[in-house]
Amino acid sequence: MLKQVHLYIKGDVIGVGFRAWTKIQAKIIGVTGWVRNHHEGFVEASIQGEEEKVKQIIEIIKKGPPVSHISDVQIFTQEPKEIFDGFEIKK
Repeated sequence: MLKQVHLYIKGDVIGVGFRAWTKIQAKIIGVTGWVRNHHEGFVEASIQGEEEKVKQIIEIIKKGPPVSHISDVQIFTQEPKEIFDGFEIKK
């Protein structure tokens, strides 16, 4: 069954390659969706996939890449309104 979550990732996540790192992790795990910088200084992501894969990427995102510092990850489960094709970095 397809699961979708919307994430708000706060901390030192802008200007450290967080979005590109997230895209790589998503491809490795096999989830789809998108990630973007939010104008208020945090990263926002929407992720779809099998429940276990979504849980796996959430745990990885909570740790972040070595150059970032994650202070908070807010997670909201959503009903999929569209099926994502791949994983993209949005502007």
